[in-house]
Amino acid sequence: MSLVQLKTELRQELKLTPQLLQSMEVLQMTSQELLEYISRAAEENPLIDQSDPPEQAYEALRRQAGWIDGGLRNRATFTHEDTALEAGQADRDIEGLSAFLRDQLHRLRLPKPLAALCEYLAELVDEDGYLCQEDLDGLAGLKIPQALAEQALDTLQSLDPPGIGARSLSECLLLQLGRRESADPVATDIAARFLPELGRKHYALIAQKLGITVETVRKAEHVIAGLEPHPGRAFQPAEPMVYIRPDVFVVELEGELQVVLNEYYLPRVSVNDYYLRLLKSSDEQETKDYLRQKLQQAKWLLSSLERRGGTLRRCAGAVLDIQRPFFTGEKGELLPMTLSDLAGQLELHPSTVSRAIQGKYLQCRRGTYPLRYFFSRPVGGGVSRQAVKQILLALIQQEDTRKPFSDQQLCGLLEGRGIQVARRTVAKYRLELGIGPAAARRR
Repeated sequence: MSLVQLKTELRQELKLTPQLLQSMEVLQMTSQELLEYISRAAEENPLIDQSDPPEQAYEALRRQAGWIDGGLRNRATFTHEDTALEAGQADRDIEGLSAFLRDQLHRLRLPKPLAALCEYLAELVDEDGYLCQEDLDGLAGLKIPQALAEQALDTLQSLDPPGIGARSLSECLLLQLGRRESADPVATDIAARFLPELGRKHYALIAQKLGITVETVRKAEHVIAGLEPHPGRAFQPAEPMVYIRPDVFVVELEGELQVVLNEYYLPRVSVNDYYLRLLKSSDEQETKDYLRQKLQQAKWLLSSLERRGGTLRRCAGAVLDIQRPFFTGEKGELLPMTLSDLAGQLELHPSTVSRAIQGKYLQCRRGTYPLRYFFSRPVGGGVSRQAVKQILLALIQQEDTRKPFSDQQLCGLLEGRGIQVARRTVAKYRLELGIGPAAARRR
């Protein structure tokens, strides 16, 4: 019996053409990614011409809305090489923590075996200034005597900044307390034995176990709070500045709020006339095939840029229509809005809307926001998550710090305002706001 069969069937398949893939890729690009993409395309395709955008249109818009800052005055900021050091940026090999420790070790003029081991440990110190116990245990595998390893650790921990080379937070604090001329024995005892309880504000429990008053525990807490739990952080370079170029402006023009795309930074893209004429007049088939292929790529790019601008403008316009009270200043909170709702209103697929707003920013008179900021699922009572967070923040700011609200009490206060949320939801929103529990807020 033959296993090979012939049959006819009819089916539908969705295939992504190169043009559609390019359009999807361009749609989800950020402003900086799009600028770099156009530059690369112009370098690879001789039929793509790019010219500087006219600054008159941007200046005219700024005259009508002086708060606008489209990031156009500092173009070099967006095009610097990542490998080059910015002005004032520290070289970690010269000014880092390990270099600072090695410099101190060289001044001590230690015996060679001890100096070599100390420098080895200095390289193992992490960015917070701590040593991992596993690294120290690994010294035994290198057949290093235990006495020499302990001496090297003591030498490293005697260096500046105080607390360096500690293996735990408790040891780090104890090293710093030991450097003080008048050491507080209560603070030392608490740092050694009761740090978890101190973090939970269990003053009475600590006082009972140490046989002291709660007021003494609070004084010791003040001393410990003045210590540095991350002694190595001071040697870490500052976080690189992140520049945001808004993709959309919401501006009041002729007495009405309107959406304006920030395309003033993008070069004008067009098809080169010389190569178009060459395509028509050339007699070489190979040349004509090459130019025809590049012309198709240039047309795809122009079409993708047009679709990106149109989709982004439609999405931002719908956001403006739904969140108009926020943009006019009538309300400080947002109305509930989801990607699915907006996609249905625009007759687009939710994935298209998601790509369109990914990494995009909107600037209005109230500030610059990620476009995703305006999307918030409704919670109990038909209000947005962002509105619930604002109410929670206001309730906590107005509470009695001697008797702060618990999560269950906050849940009841929200319920009194017609907002039905669970206690765990209140705890989640509170943590997202960076606010501790009631015990941590008690004063």
